[in-house]
Amino acid sequence: MSNPSQLLLLADHIKLSLLERQRAQSLNLEPNPTQDSNISRSLESFRESLESFESRSPDDASISDLRSQYNELFKQFHGEGSSTADATLSKPNDPTLQDDFIHARTRSSQENAGRPSNQKNVRFRDNPSQESLGADDEANRAALFQERYRDEEQPPDPTVEMSNQQVHEYHSQVMRDQDDQLDRLGESIGRQRYLGMQISDELEGQVALLDEVDRGVDRHQSRLDGAKRRLQGANWGMTTIIVLIVILVLLIVILK
Repeated sequence: MSNPSQLLLLADHIKLSLLERQRAQSLNLEPNPTQDSNISRSLESFRESLESFESRSPDDASISDLRSQYNELFKQFHGEGSSTADATLSKPNDPTLQDDFIHARTRSSQENAGRPSNQKNVRFRDNPSQESLGADDEANRAALFQERYRDEEQPPDPTVEMSNQQVHEYHSQVMRDQDDQLDRLGESIGRQRYLGMQISDELEGQVALLDEVDRGVDRHQSRLDGAKRRLQGANWGMTTIIVLIVILVLLIVILK
């Protein structure tokens, strides 16, 4: 069950994710579909949890602020920035996260100032050991996300407990695996193309053989037709001879 502290913690989590997304955009990095998908799921979880909380405690004083934060974060995620959205994004609900927010907002400009324009460097996330969330906040976060992901049966994120270097190595390995799969797919397509060409050549040879057989059948059919005509002519001659012999025998018998 969601409560205001969990919702405020979730809002801070979304804010940090949006700040990280803004930093990647300022560095002209390629869009990260996984990051956008995670933010989208977090916003959806925020909305559903907020609606559930509103249905249980419609008179709670924190609902208005939570609803306002959700609307501003939703606009920020969909590129509808405004002064109020920027102010919401830069202000944590938990004062202990103030340093993390300052660091997230300032490191983008620091990296841009110290990096050549044609060089890109991807920073995935801060070391989890540097996060200053207390035990209660961690418990609230676990309770909130556990309920959400259990309902949707989402697979666990393997990078949750990883440091920056480990996340970088993990994504590099994923990219290498994908490259290997594409290479194997390319080789398979090449083999299929080669087999297709061989089958095509074989079919052309079979068609030529069938044409030759057809011509041979036509020749033999012509010969059979000629033999049949000759046989019919021979039959008529034999019949004539037999008739003449019969007539000759009758004449001999009559004349005697």
